[in-house]
Amino acid sequence: MRRGGLKIRILIGLAIIAFAFFKKCNNKTLNPYTDRVQNINMTSDQEIAIGLQSAPEMAQQHGGLYPDQKLQSYIDMVGNKLVNSSMAKQTPYKYEFHLLADPNTVNAFALPGGQIFITYALLSKLQNEDQVAGVLGHEIGHVLGRHSAERIAEHEFWKTISTGASVGADAGGLVNGIGQNVLLKNGRGDELESDKLGVLFMINSGYNPEEMIGVMKILKAAAGPNRVPEFQSSHPDPENRIEKIKEAIREYSSVQ
Repeated sequence: MRRGGLKIRILIGLAIIAFAFFKKCNNKTLNPYTDRVQNINMTSDQEIAIGLQSAPEMAQQHGGLYPDQKLQSYIDMVGNKLVNSSMAKQTPYKYEFHLLADPNTVNAFALPGGQIFITYALLSKLQNEDQVAGVLGHEIGHVLGRHSAERIAEHEFWKTISTGASVGADAGGLVNGIGQNVLLKNGRGDELESDKLGVLFMINSGYNPEEMIGVMKILKAAAGPNRVPEFQSSHPDPENRIEKIKEAIREYSSVQ
């Protein structure tokens, strides 16, 4: 009975894993803006809804919105210029830009569907409008690249695989570790893809893409000497990002 029960568990586990791979294959989507095939299991409308629902909580975690409407209008101006001058305007996403009051956390991030945030701590370190455009262009790249939607689909895939492994062979913990490594690697790719898109958006909008390099230097300085080594981080080292940014500038400048 024990051997028969084990066989049944293995068969059930294999069926769950097979379903996960079948579902992933059916979720393959060509992103028309990046020409990259992605594993995505939600529509753009669902991405927009997730972003809108999550935006208030994200703002609250960073001390709310910055109270200076003049600075907020400045962020809106730069962000909208980037959108309206690039292929981002042709996407279904609703881009909204938010200046957060957080005076300590040097950061910017994007939620699915077009909700984009930059902290006052980061804005105060930027030296000119081109650098602001570099930061916002990078975040627009995350939205257009559908990176959050891709991460959600990958998370669900590995969660299902883990369930199957746990049922079949009590190996869920091992598979979970593999999934985290895959997500870590893809996260670095997302950052580099967003950097490249940000360069393109800057050039399309008349901004100096070289200032994206200045942004990387500011981020590196803000991280300090105790920065986590690249192989342990979900983000590429700023020095490596600078090299890729220079490549993107050469590529896009040659076709203008």
